Amino acid sequence: MLPPLTDRALAEIGGIGGGPDTLALLVRDQDTRRMLLLRAVLEAADAAGADVCPPAARDRLRADWALLEAAEAANGAPTRAALCHPLLGPWARRCLQALTAPSRPTDATPAPDAGAAPGPERRRRQLLADLAHFSAVAAAVAARAGVAYAVRLRVHGGRLALPGLGALRVDGREPVAVDAVHRHGRLTLSRPGAADVGVFLEDGFGAWSDSRDWHPAYALPGLLPDGAPLPLEDFDPYRAAPGDPQCYGLTGPATLDDGERKNWLQAWSGTAGALLPAGEGRLTEAATLLRCLVPLATPDRATAEARRGSCSATRREAFGAVLSSTPPDATRLAATLVHELHHAKLAVVSEMVTLHHADGQARYFAPWRPDPRPYDGLLQGAYAHLALADFHQRRALDGSDRAHLDTDWSQFARYHAQVGAALPALVGSAELTPPGRRLVEFMVAAHVRMGEHPAPRAHAVRALEYVRTARRLWARRVPQETRAPLA
Repeated sequence: MLPPLTDRALAEIGGIGGGPDTLALLVRDQDTRRMLLLRAVLEAADAAGADVCPPAARDRLRADWALLEAAEAANGAPTRAALCHPLLGPWARRCLQALTAPSRPTDATPAPDAGAAPGPERRRRQLLADLAHFSAVAAAVAARAGVAYAVRLRVHGGRLALPGLGALRVDGREPVAVDAVHRHGRLTLSRPGAADVGVFLEDGFGAWSDSRDWHPAYALPGLLPDGAPLPLEDFDPYRAAPGDPQCYGLTGPATLDDGERKNWLQAWSGTAGALLPAGEGRLTEAATLLRCLVPLATPDRATAEARRGSCSATRREAFGAVLSSTPPDATRLAATLVHELHHAKLAVVSEMVTLHHADGQARYFAPWRPDPRPYDGLLQGAYAHLALADFHQRRALDGSDRAHLDTDWSQFARYHAQVGAALPALVGSAELTPPGRRLVEFMVAAHVRMGEHPAPRAHAVRALEYVRTARRLWARRVPQETRAPLA
């Protein structure tokens, strides 16, 4: 049963915060939904016709699930955590859509071996490639749990990704069978026409091999001293794709070399210290909600995102994942986490309760975007920017990071002014439900509370002029008949 959203949790979330119980509530909701989603994939495969899901694929899926059940019996909590890994969410959504709506495309991104096959045949090949990934997931999880097995895996697209362990390069783009045998912490991978690859599991995360065809998974140290390693996912085939999610200024996924991984580690090593001046709650929040980082390509130099240093996003179906290009420094990475995790928090809340009944028409002014936004997009943006305003104000008031003090006041002033320009449209909507109205009222209260400690006058004046200019440009650019009234 899904946990209910309590009034206390709604108040804390609306106030741009969340204590341990509230954060645990959000996590529990998403983990429950994940297990229901995986069960739905199994049931949909059983119900699908042979023209959609061939009997062999259905049998393989059942065998994979049985292997996962053996892993859970041997090592319960880590197995359940692996099934709740963020990037298994996009996989499950994609499979469920293909199994239940085979007449429609399952995703804008074709499977690696889908080729140019038209219509149903192309979608069938894509589904088979997607289902094959679950076999690799089951094999990786069972190996980590210490379960002995011998299974045959199907590789699509030239790479076998074993989540949490690493990836095996396979020559060619056509599907290839790889026999996987696990005994006592050693995984042997056998490919046609190539030497066997021996992979040795490391304690807790990752696996190593002396084969040049093996690329070990990489993780950053835990955010807290006793925290689990944080995967830096640059191999998983479901981590992202160019233009997915459809996010303004977002780049595609990146595969990192050793130098780029070191850049990530350098920024990450100071992130906890950059979060702490904004309060221990910000550090606890990130440690609780963040489950992996997905590297994105660096934005083109001509874009606004490049001038700001990076781009980032979250995916509703991948709770706990933050997608980001390589951050320029720890403070920027900390701000990115605050921003994106608040998108994630509000997305969870919107699944737990209905916040509004507004349509998806893009007609609202948002000072942080040049294009009109739908009501839900305005709410999401205002919520995340309000969290950034809180983050920078708390850091500025703390004053311990003198090197960034002026920047923190400047950023606070801008975000606070931007949210102030968006709140009237949010508050004035008749489409808000009672929980949605309470949430927005808590946001207004947080905005007012921040206003009691304004930024230095020069920063405040520049921020207000920035918003006025953005409003004037938006009004000139967007036709009168397509926009909501400017509040």
